[in-house]
Amino acid sequence: MKITNHDNYVILADEQDDILDFASFLEYQIPKKFKGQNVVIDLLKYDTLELEELLQFLKVSNLHRKTKHSFVLVNNAISPDVIPMEMIVVPTVQEASDIIDMEEIERDLGF
Repeated sequence: MKITNHDNYVILADEQDDILDFASFLEYQIPKKFKGQNVVIDLLKYDTLELEELLQFLKVSNLHRKTKHSFVLVNNAISPDVIPMEMIVVPTVQEASDIIDMEEIERDLGF
């Protein structure tokens, strides 16, 4: 796993080519190593990503967001119309950063 730290979030990217293993691996790693941080999952290299594969990240996304921290997936292969409302998926890392900034402001305001 490739880890890139930024001021208010961390980007995690898969260095292997197995998205299902990566999703499973993150279920254990995020609560332990990235608790208290906003997380961006870079899935841009998966240009043929299917909805079923993306849904493997739903559990860890929901658990992390319950801790009042952002969890954003970056991928542009899936139509936004089929992505569940409880998941945040954006097409670029810059948009992920913008989402995190907005969510930080909302949390600061008590939303």
